[in-house]
Amino acid sequence: MKEFIYNGQLARVVFGAGALKHLEREIELLGARKALVLSTPEQQTQAQMVADRLGARAAGIFPKAVMHVPIETAREAREAAYRLGADCVVAIGGGSTTGLGKAIALDSGMPILVIPTTYAGSEMTSIYGITEAGLKKTGKDPRVLPRTVIYDPELTLTLPVAMSVTSGINAIAHAAEGLYAQDSNPVMDLMAEEGIRAIAQALPAIRQRPDDVAARGDALYGAWLCGTVLGNVGMALHHKLCHTLGGSFNLPHAEVHTIVLPQAIAFNAEAAPQAMARMARALGTTGHASAAAGLFELARSSGAPVALKDIGMQAADLDHAADLAVGNPYWNPRPFGPAQRSAIRQLLQRAYEGVRPD
Repeated sequence: MKEFIYNGQLARVVFGAGALKHLEREIELLGARKALVLSTPEQQTQAQMVADRLGARAAGIFPKAVMHVPIETAREAREAAYRLGADCVVAIGGGSTTGLGKAIALDSGMPILVIPTTYAGSEMTSIYGITEAGLKKTGKDPRVLPRTVIYDPELTLTLPVAMSVTSGINAIAHAAEGLYAQDSNPVMDLMAEEGIRAIAQALPAIRQRPDDVAARGDALYGAWLCGTVLGNVGMALHHKLCHTLGGSFNLPHAEVHTIVLPQAIAFNAEAAPQAMARMARALGTTGHASAAAGLFELARSSGAPVALKDIGMQAADLDHAADLAVGNPYWNPRPFGPAQRSAIRQLLQRAYEGVRPD
């Protein structure tokens, strides 16, 4: 019998096609009067749509969210919130926008309402990340946990298929590491396996029919479960590598997760056999090392990148990346500190080349 501790995190979830219609009600339930609407530059139109819906309750929009939350952008957004008299934040978009909202909440304590348009899952966590001087620093703080999340599959219909795939596998990564986390528990194991299953089945359907609302809903449902897992348990090797590669080498977030995940799972396979069995079952794969191979094939068959060299990583930077990763390691079922530097360097080489895990 496994001993465990389970702490549920309070978050209100409103889920369903057309759920955006409940936005005004949810702002009222937060007790807020003025909302600053956040987005990336590419999603400014959606941010304006949200602001128009809020009418007098909108303090304005800040369409400058970017990957990995640079400290300079976070400071500018905080200043805008204060200047415009906002008392809450509405973030529409993916992990970059949610991360910016968290950076504002970390300093101000303002409540966050998130409207996800990708499958990032960060809206269900109290984890934040801010990049300063080329290093991405992460932490946990209850102030940054979004108070309300509105999941509306209709808002994901315009998410390009390629981005849908990498965003979905990014979400799977949260659940995959949750299955072997040091503080895992039976509730999170159930949610992790179901989340992986839902997304793994949804992605091929989305690739065939991008406007399939039901498939989009399944992917968003899986992302919610996977994000909840990430919010309740610790991160391990995979997330450490992705934080290193993304924050220090400015690589695209979801693509990095997609490429690194099969290699990190292969690295941990022998140290976490029960987690691998659950993962393989959720993916519908069988055989030796089936979890890692299944993840690799899901990415490749869906048209996603499987090699770091294809998303801008330079071979000359692999040694430095390995040094950064082992310099301050997260807990992991298989240790990866300085003594394992050569094994991590080999993992990164395989990720760089896009080698299928054996």
